[in-house]
Amino acid sequence: MGRGIALTVAGHGFPVILYDLNTELISAARSIIENELDEALKKKRISTTDKENTIGKIIFTSSPEDCRAPLIIEAIVERTEAKCALFIQLELINSKETIFATNTSSLSVTLIAEQTPFPERVIGMHFFNPANRMKLVEIIKTKYVSEQLVNRIVIFTRQLEKTPVICLDAPGFIVNHVARPFYLEALRLADEKITDMGTIDKVLESAGFKLGPFHLMDLIGNDINFTVSHSLYEALGKPARLKPSALQENMVKQGLLGRKTGIGFFHYTKPPAE
Repeated sequence: MGRGIALTVAGHGFPVILYDLNTELISAARSIIENELDEALKKKRISTTDKENTIGKIIFTSSPEDCRAPLIIEAIVERTEAKCALFIQLELINSKETIFATNTSSLSVTLIAEQTPFPERVIGMHFFNPANRMKLVEIIKTKYVSEQLVNRIVIFTRQLEKTPVICLDAPGFIVNHVARPFYLEALRLADEKITDMGTIDKVLESAGFKLGPFHLMDLIGNDINFTVSHSLYEALGKPARLKPSALQENMVKQGLLGRKTGIGFFHYTKPPAE
């Protein structure tokens, strides 16, 4: 997700610092971004100059000291304490005007904001996977942020040629709240052996969905999808209709996460270029 956001932002002319503590992940991110640009060049979606300009806009680093910017977008593990700790660490070396945007797909943005000394500068900016292709961005505002800050993020999102949708901080925001039955009912059908996963996907794709639920869960990552289901289930008081799938939970425990591991509900020969 982080590299997809970086590719999007750099591709629209903004300088980007892509940071991860793991040097191997940073190296892999550079390779995947270069492959993505090569593929776009091959399909004549961009020019050689576009490719060079985009990659030239990105600084790849594993040093937090390099992370100085007017806008910081985190896309790390879905744990409130980890996101807060990162924001607090980076605030120490940044301007008092720096905005901190969390790409969380299910955690409370308000809670993240409240655990920092600067809640008025924390906002949700939820991209969808793959971030460099999906148009929608949910902008989640809390009671702490001003309308001026929200408007700045809206303008920036439009500069990325994305579609911004503003919503209040609530469990699952808009898309993940609406999408839970899509995933959970498909999982129940498969778990009860009413039909197989491939058939479910084919039926829904023939009805107009770009991806069926199982291919989509594999693309998102079963670990991420399950975490979102669990977070929403807990936040809404554990309604039976939103109970997370034991089938998916077992897959996560086995490390069958989808495309990023080469196997999920389906088998994949290689990770996708995201």
